[in-house]
Amino acid sequence: MASSLLRNPMLSSPTTTITTPSLPSLSSKPSPLSFRFPPSHHRSLRFKSLRLSCSLSDPSPLPSPPPLRRRRPEYIPNRISDPNYVRVFDTTLRDGEQSPGATLTSKEKLDIARQLAKLGVDIIEAGFPAASKDDFEAVKTIAETVGNAVDEDGYVPVICGLSRCNKKDIETAWEAVKYAKRPRIHTFIATSNIHLEYKLKKSKDEVIDIARNMVTFARSLGCEDVEFSPEDAGRSEREFLYQILGEVIKAGATTLNIPDTVGITLPSEFGQLIADIKANTPGIQNVVISTHCQNDLGLSTANTLSGAHSGARQVEVTINGIGERAGNASLEEVVMAIKCRGDHVLGGLYTGIDTRHIVMTSKMVEDYTGMQTQPHKAIVGANAFAHESGIHQDGMLKHKGTYEIICPEEIGLERSNDAGIVLGKLSGRHALKDRLTELGYVLDDEQLSTIFWRFKSVAERKKRVTDADIIALVSDEVFQPEALWKLLDMQITCGTLGLSTATVKLADADGKEHVACSMGTGPVDSAYKAVDLIVKEPATLLEYSMNAVTEGIDAIATTRVLIRGNNNYSTTNAITGEEVQRTFSGTGAGMDIVVSSVKAYVGALNKMLDFKENSPTKVPSQNNKVPA
Repeated sequence: MASSLLRNPMLSSPTTTITTPSLPSLSSKPSPLSFRFPPSHHRSLRFKSLRLSCSLSDPSPLPSPPPLRRRRPEYIPNRISDPNYVRVFDTTLRDGEQSPGATLTSKEKLDIARQLAKLGVDIIEAGFPAASKDDFEAVKTIAETVGNAVDEDGYVPVICGLSRCNKKDIETAWEAVKYAKRPRIHTFIATSNIHLEYKLKKSKDEVIDIARNMVTFARSLGCEDVEFSPEDAGRSEREFLYQILGEVIKAGATTLNIPDTVGITLPSEFGQLIADIKANTPGIQNVVISTHCQNDLGLSTANTLSGAHSGARQVEVTINGIGERAGNASLEEVVMAIKCRGDHVLGGLYTGIDTRHIVMTSKMVEDYTGMQTQPHKAIVGANAFAHESGIHQDGMLKHKGTYEIICPEEIGLERSNDAGIVLGKLSGRHALKDRLTELGYVLDDEQLSTIFWRFKSVAERKKRVTDADIIALVSDEVFQPEALWKLLDMQITCGTLGLSTATVKLADADGKEHVACSMGTGPVDSAYKAVDLIVKEPATLLEYSMNAVTEGIDAIATTRVLIRGNNNYSTTNAITGEEVQRTFSGTGAGMDIVVSSVKAYVGALNKMLDFKENSPTKVPSQNNKVPA
């Protein structure tokens, strides 16, 4: 089916076609400097901060000076004063949370939103307010806090809420985001033939009327910043796209987002789609064009960059590329590609992102969602700056630029072997704080104190505490859900001579202690059953995994679990409108694998109970037929 879709004639247009500029080609010469650029584009010495990550020839040694960012243009909803500036629209809290098992609590969403503001994203899509009361309250809280935190340069992120094209969704979204200094409503409706026929069961004229009326309605509420998305634009007929986009522009839309919802297009096709829309849509000069690329064929980052190269000036991305199915375009990949190649290849494009906060943001999202980042993930993977090949190591020792186009300091990471400090049981609080800062973690005094005593406990039993150990401790202490229940003590008896027995002591939110004993088929099973006796909230364990963060028998173990409540924990899927069962993840770390396992289980239960506590009522779901 995929191959037939790729040959679909709807992907071409009989109307005016603008050919996108071709990217510089690769030279056939064996020289490592094999990219050919026009002489006018050799500007690597203009900004010293870019000389290592964005230049192909500068011999300056690592590390580079702190990044020097260009000034962010004044925010105007429907236009950007600097034609080279690209707005970054982060949808981690909305599309990213739709990943199975990536459920976030309201506190976690607020923490991530604050970190995204520190990163410098232009727009935060804080959620789908109509999905549940918990989602509504989370978006509202983010709008009231993060959406009003103006920095010394006047920067404050736009807070956006997603809605389907119906009045109830749009009203709910506006009620959630209106407290922000810069609120935005993002509404969408499908436009491809397959969606019109099978999902909406509506004609093209009906869909145009709905889109026009709902954008008008959103503007009538007082929202001056309205984004419209024609869902599945990548498979929609060009002429229909030009028509519906032209109508919503007249109705007051300020941003047109062009989603490749199923990730079917190739970079050349998606770039051409943006160029064609720019050339054929009436009134297009009065709006900002945006991209939203799914990663089903592994091309989301390439498609996003192709769209930006063809005229899009907003990119929709998520941290670590999380999202529905195969995920979305990754913020760190898109941003660093623009930073490294924006001047040379993309005509001078740049963003307002402070890349030094990328690692911290990535780690926070990874730990809160429980979605592990693959080791070879570009930019933020564990192996992104690791070199094992002898030839590569030799080159790195002679000059780091031989095999690295980005210095790790630019994304908030410092190599442990460059720091010159080895942490152990005699290390003090100051040494630990410095190392945490080098790893990208900025903790307050209370968090540092907690981590320090956990660190000392580990150091007493290990000769050397590694960066991986420290990261595991931070994840276990800082990136944890609101503690409705906390593990205090436990005792396990197990072996081949009888049933395993566990005694577990938990403290509730008021500090009252509860003890339970249980037997099971093994130490983890018996401990989990003891926890269930105390918490009294039935849940099914869906996934259980454990890893050693370092080599050696004394390594810290990290455990991840995924559970589903036996009671009804559901929410509304933003795309399909269907009720979906929520799942909840938890992580734990410790030198004792059973303790690590129980911490992870208690963490997942805390997430589930926090969701229940904040969702006493549910917003009624609506069917897939979008009413006019």
